[in-house]
This record gives sequence, C-alpha cells and structure tokens, in this order.
Amino acid sequence: MFRKSFTTLFVVSILSILFVAGCSNNESSGNQGAEGEEEVTINFMHLWPAGSSPDHHRIVNEIIAEFEELHSNVTVELEVLENEQYKNQLQVISSSNQLPDVGMTWPAGFMEPYVRGERFASLDDILDDDFKNSFVAGTREAYEVNGTTYALPLELNIAPVFYNKAIFEENGVEVPETYEEFLEVVDTLVANGVTPIALGNRDRWTGSLWYMYLADRIGGDTALNSAIDRSGSFENESLIEAAAEIQNLVERNAFIRGFNGLSDQEAKSEFMNSNAAMYLIGSWDLPNYTTNEEVPQEFRDSIGFFKFPQVEGGAGDINSWVGGPGVGLFVSENSDVKEEAKAFVKYFVERWGNQAVVDAGVIPGTQVDTEAVDLPDLFIEVLEDLNNASNITLFADVQMSASVAETHLDLIQALFGNEVTPEDYAKQHEEALSQED
Repeated sequence: MFRKSFTTLFVVSILSILFVAGCSNNESSGNQGAEGEEEVTINFMHLWPAGSSPDHHRIVNEIIAEFEELHSNVTVELEVLENEQYKNQLQVISSSNQLPDVGMTWPAGFMEPYVRGERFASLDDILDDDFKNSFVAGTREAYEVNGTTYALPLELNIAPVFYNKAIFEENGVEVPETYEEFLEVVDTLVANGVTPIALGNRDRWTGSLWYMYLADRIGGDTALNSAIDRSGSFENESLIEAAAEIQNLVERNAFIRGFNGLSDQEAKSEFMNSNAAMYLIGSWDLPNYTTNEEVPQEFRDSIGFFKFPQVEGGAGDINSWVGGPGVGLFVSENSDVKEEAKAFVKYFVERWGNQAVVDAGVIPGTQVDTEAVDLPDLFIEVLEDLNNASNITLFADVQMSASVAETHLDLIQALFGNEVTPEDYAKQHEEALSQED
C-alpha cells in the first residue's frame, strides 16, 4: 500500500530525472485504425469542466483528438462533472456496475473499495519498463493494492497558501513564517475590514487541509498518520490542540463569512475577485495564477504563495507539506472495450505529462526536467520547494476508508461550525478508526 509520506529523495526526482514523454511509443497504444476494424466507443468520465478547469479541459480534448486520429476506428465519448458531483456519481454507477470504460480515481483508501469490489481492472499489463520508470517515485505505488496497479497517476500536488500580494501591501502585512506572525496578519486584515481567508467548507476536504497542517505543525509529520494507520491514537494531545486552533481561527473571523455553506468554487471566486487575501488549495490551481489567459494578467501577477507557518514549540517542520498524488486513470473491469481503454489510458498518461506541464503549469505524476521546459516563475518556485520538502503527507480523507473519510469530513465541518468540542472531535475519530481495526 501507499506509504503515508514521501521522502525528499522522491521529490528530488521531479527535478533531477529527464522527463520520459513516450510520445512516439505508438506501438503500445493500440492498433492504428486499419480498414475493416470494428468501430469502438470508449466512455470516459472526468472532473475537469471547461468553466472551472479550462486548461485541464482543453488538454484532455487535445489528447483525445490525437488518439482518435491515430486510431480511426475509436471514438471517445465524454461525461464531465465537477469534483463533488463526480465522486457521488462514481459511487452511484459503481453500485450498479455501470462504470465508464475509463474514469478518474483518487489513490489509497478512496480506491480500495472499488478494487475489492472488482470494479477496476489491473493495469500491470501496460506497464513496460520504460513506462513504469517514467513516474515520479512513489506516485504510481499510491495506486497499488497488494502489489497490483489499478490506476495511473496524472498529478502530484501539494497545498500552498496562495496570497494576494497587492492586498498584503495595501494593508502593510508581510508573508508570515511563524504561526504567531500569521495570526497577526489575520488580525490586521480583520481590523481593516478585509477578509483574510477564502474557504468553501461545504466541500469539507477544504477545511481538512487547514486541520492537517495544524496537526503537522503542532504534532509533527507522524501524529496524524499514526492515528490513521492505528500505530497511534487520534486522541493524541497535539491532534486535539490542532482542532482547538481551528476554532480559534473561526473566533478570530479568519475565514470568509458563511464559509461552511460555500463551495470551494464559490470561495475560489471570492479569492480571484480579490475579495479575500489568502486561499489554501492544492497546486492543481496553479494554472489560474500562471497560464490561464481568461484570468486577468494583473491578478495573476499579484499572486504568490507561502508555506504553512511554523508553530512555535511544535514538533513540525515548515518544509513539510500536505499533498500527494492527485487523480489517476482507471479502466473498468467490466468494460466491453478493455484493450482499447487500456491503450487510451497509456497514451493519455504519456501525453498528459508532456502537455500539462508545458501548457498548464500542472505538476504531473511523471518525471519532469525543468531545465528542458519553459515554465512560469510561480510554478518553478513550487517545484523548488518540492525539492526541499522534508515530507509530503497524503490528504487525510484519501488515506481513510470511505466510511471513516465521511466521518472525518463531517466532523471537520462540525468543528469549523463550533458544533463539536476539540476533545469530542478527536474521540469520534478514534471510535470510527477503531471500528476499522
């Protein structure tokens, strides 16, 4: 199973190993549409709509067009949903055994029920040595169960705190390095009538990012992981203290008004309309601050990021990140076009690594030589911080089983809404995790 944290060695490989695009490896990507071949339709469901993820959406369509041109008998039909809609739809159609031929999944705990239910096909047969070695160390393994690969990663993400440099300058605040400095920034912005943080916690995983960082900075990079993998307890004092600090931020009015009822997309809009000074989100959002030409250049130029600050007296390290592999592609075990679907997945992953990094500033799951590509400065800065990372801890809800993840996410929303005490928050987590033992 997936190791709960990446070492610096894994991250260094992003910058130090040449990118293997595999663009010319058409021999392994299926037949070339010879005359007389049967017409094939591959159903592909993904979660990058044109409105909220324009660069991702565009690149998907470009890769599909390339694949269809190479395979004249193949048509790829799309269903595109927003993140939360996608998760719900995947669960519904899986229960009736109606998964698309190709779809997207998250690793580890999210993926395991689909594997146990024999919904995802093994992809080991398309993993020749060159293709296997093209992935950043540790990313493909996140999609393994008992040594078998059931999906292939497209992204590697970390979660920086993005901030609006113009708002910081207008209010006389600077990028914080310590948590005390961060609280001073929050208090100053509130006093000046400025919303400090855009947060859409209706989606719940967004609030989990804040909790994970506080747990890491207070308890160190093993505290939360140990509670989840059962080598430790969720009633660890540092995890309770992290929960209490969430409620301290709420009491300080750190988050946008109505945050528990806002979606992440609504919160993002507030940040991108300069109605909030900070926004903690995954590096998958980098295109909006670098290459997305639909976003005004003036705004893109005003965005920077910083590491989640160090907590004085805490066991955490400022170079420790919350993140990990993002979505990956699976093939349905019950697909009627499994061979073509696997060929499409292989081609897509190979092309995605090349095009996503150059055209959209997305950190792919495959290796990148940053000196060989022209990347925006903000993207290079993220990669450099990845190079210096001491740890990357996988998103908490992804580590957990589906049922425990739901408990975690519900408790996150309750915590932010002051509907549960920090102690009871920890206790209910411990109870849910203990039932999985």
